[in-house]
Amino acid sequence: MESTCFNANPYIRNKNIMGPYSEDKQFQRAEAIKHLLENNPQLPDDYKSIWRKHLSNLALNETTYNYRVKAIYSNMNRKPLVEWNV
Repeated sequence: MESTCFNANPYIRNKNIMGPYSEDKQFQRAEAIKHLLENNPQLPDDYKSIWRKHLSNLALNETTYNYRVKAIYSNMNRKPLVEWNV
C-alpha cells in the first residue's frame, strides 16, 4: 500500500532517506536485512544484534512510520554544520 501523503514529490522520492511510507519498501528493507544475517555467519555478534534490532524496529504501518519521521526531523538543527568566517 502506497502512502496517502499528497505532498510527496515523485521525482525526488528515491533520493530521500525517508520518503512516503511504502509497504513494498519496508518489505524490501526487511528482506535485505534477513539476507545479510543469513549469508554472513562471520559477522560479529554485536553487528548481528544491531541488524536484528533494525529488523524488529521496521515500521509496520504508515502511522508509526510518519510518527518516527516527524520525531526525527522536528528536532533537527537547521544551522550549518560549519561556521565559515568569510
